[in-house]
Amino acid sequence: MGEFWRRFKKDKTAVAGLALIALAVLAAVLAPWIAPYNPTEQFLDGLTPEGSPLPPGERFWFGSDTNGRDQFSRLLHGARTSLVIGVIANGVAVVVGAALGVIAGYLRGWVGAAIMRFTDLMMAFPPLLLAIALAAVLKPGLQIVILVIALVNWVQIARIVYTETTSLAEREYVEAARALGAGPTRVLLRHLLPHLVPTIIVYATLGIATTVLLEAMLSFLGRGVQPPAPAWGMMIFESQSYFLSAPWLVFIPGAAILLVALAFNLVGDGLRDALDPTQRGRG
Repeated sequence: MGEFWRRFKKDKTAVAGLALIALAVLAAVLAPWIAPYNPTEQFLDGLTPEGSPLPPGERFWFGSDTNGRDQFSRLLHGARTSLVIGVIANGVAVVVGAALGVIAGYLRGWVGAAIMRFTDLMMAFPPLLLAIALAAVLKPGLQIVILVIALVNWVQIARIVYTETTSLAEREYVEAARALGAGPTRVLLRHLLPHLVPTIIVYATLGIATTVLLEAMLSFLGRGVQPPAPAWGMMIFESQSYFLSAPWLVFIPGAAILLVALAFNLVGDGLRDALDPTQRGRG
């Protein structure tokens, strides 16, 4: 662990990404206490006499939205929505994808072929279109968004883990374990899974960035988290008609999405290099 942390700290961009993630998580956890207002409260003086959003100022730090609500408070509470969906949905996708990939790569035969053909079928659909179709069929909501994103994102990790497992299953130590009478479960848990953990951790971290972006796109298209619950993508969706007259309504949540996605990508790259130094400098 000490050697891993020493290598990770050498990557300054990964450390910066980790600091951004920590800041986002802290803001999300403390949102009920540090947000100056209720994110759903509409203020009578939150709009101009003409009914337009207020620009950033002393009372509303990031301005007000189209309904006279505090943009800063909604941004903080929106971080909770985006991070919860990103972590849970990606966690479910990683567990499902890794399990199917390991089973298919180790058992092979008709079982592995059936799993991977189904994976190839799912990969043939564009992720965003598939997510929109599923979200349109199912009732919109936080749980449904998590389920939809998990159903879309498991295929990539399944393919990666399958490739790694097929390679590891042919190693000498695995053949020796089988020759000594180790069953499939023992071989999977004791001899294959420990070697797959670094790969799973790296792609799980990178997958959170993809999940956050996908949730923002679904919310922007009106198929994600439904109002009045604050979500960064929904904030952009609600403000798109004010892009020219009140650009802060789009740029501020857009910047938040960009920074969080970038932070997880930087940490994922840093973990890849720290866990497997032979990959340093690639990609």
